[in-house]
Amino acid sequence: MSNKIIFKILTAADWQKAQAGADVQAPVDIVDGYVHFSTATQVQETLNKWFTGEEGAVLLAYSASDFPSLLRWERSRNEELFPHVYGRVNAKQAKSVWTMEMGPNGAPIAPPEALEFAR
Repeated sequence: MSNKIIFKILTAADWQKAQAGADVQAPVDIVDGYVHFSTATQVQETLNKWFTGEEGAVLLAYSASDFPSLLRWERSRNEELFPHVYGRVNAKQAKSVWTMEMGPNGAPIAPPEALEFAR
């Protein structure tokens, strides 16, 4: 699974901090001690569950191979394996970035081109 694209979702405010030099992380990452990522098939459910109402949320694509000794695939929601990075992640490592539009259910919508990027 090391060559695949993994995705990080940030609020607009957290993305601003990351662009200014802070680590790429959300409050939950700080509490849990690792950076939560999703695969292309997990992104929309993550958006629906955790980012409803978050205008301007940002989707970042990273190469899993950039975290060779820091990436762990761990069981989480629905017993699926989720990528978690136990280390620092920075904005400059992102392969691509998308600001998401809000969907009809009030959650941001993952852009199709982002999910296509992962293939």
